[in-house]
Amino acid sequence: MLLDEPLANLDYKLREELRAELPKIFAATGTIFVYATTEPHEALLLGGNTATLSEGRITQFGPTIDVFRRPNDLVTAKTFADPPLNTIVLKKSGSSFLLDGGVKLPVPAELAGIADTSYTIGFQPHHLSLARPSPSAVPVRAKVSVTEITGSESFVHLDFADVRWVMLEHGILVFEPDQTIEVFIDPRHIMVFDANGRSAAPPQMLAA
Repeated sequence: MLLDEPLANLDYKLREELRAELPKIFAATGTIFVYATTEPHEALLLGGNTATLSEGRITQFGPTIDVFRRPNDLVTAKTFADPPLNTIVLKKSGSSFLLDGGVKLPVPAELAGIADTSYTIGFQPHHLSLARPSPSAVPVRAKVSVTEITGSESFVHLDFADVRWVMLEHGILVFEPDQTIEVFIDPRHIMVFDANGRSAAPPQMLAA
């Protein structure tokens, strides 16, 4: 059964109720469902397998959580991200990625053997935080552009080294435009892509 964005035109309350019911319906019927959506969180809620599409081609297919956590290329990572994936191009030097202002981001242990050259790193908005999430997290100073408050969450748009990032934090945050704040990047959750946009992670990690 094909469902083409079945919740798109429903009001918010009904949409949220049906999102919770759909996995139960799918499990009870035993029917194969193909569910088309533009919203990554719907795919994560429904589970199963996900195929990501970009410009008419499938970029990756596999268990939903694996595609989300271990995209095989930058296109897939950006497709499966809402809010948009945070990215920045930087150089690897030894055991560190070099960021603007002399900031050094530790290279994850599983990527220690990759060449010293330029890469694009990506990380989800909820992996950028005001509090240090781990001893290895690195502080950077970024300028606030605008803050979107949804009630239970705040989306803080930040400018750093000529790129725009989004930080997702729980609760209500109030910042002034152009205010400079300190935020933390956790190297445990970064994705690294080479000059061709392919994941730099070992094949066994992508297949895990």
